[in-house]
Amino acid sequence: MKNALEIKNLFKNGKKVSIFGAKLFLLQNDLGFNRIGFPLPRGFGNAVQRNRAKRFSREAYRILKTHLNTGFDMLLLVYPTSEKDSFSTRCVQLRTLCEKAGLLSLGTESAGD
Repeated sequence: MKNALEIKNLFKNGKKVSIFGAKLFLLQNDLGFNRIGFPLPRGFGNAVQRNRAKRFSREAYRILKTHLNTGFDMLLLVYPTSEKDSFSTRCVQLRTLCEKAGLLSLGTESAGD
């Protein structure tokens, strides 16, 4: 997702699901596939920390995407916390958010554990 109007619409009209350290905004689209963005809030560390956070998010989504329902625009917003940012934490965050949002396809709830 690169269109600023679509991103603003998703923030304004999308369903929001949150856990400690992350929020997922989602809105149904008319496409047969998912689109996802990984914005970071202002003041999220330095360039190295921002790039690492986005890289962890992209890889966590890549692993989980085959188990998700399609036809959604999503934004995964990650907040800086006192805990060390790690790939395993991001995988748990994204999976939990998708479960809360009802995005996981039936029969895949235990996949990847």
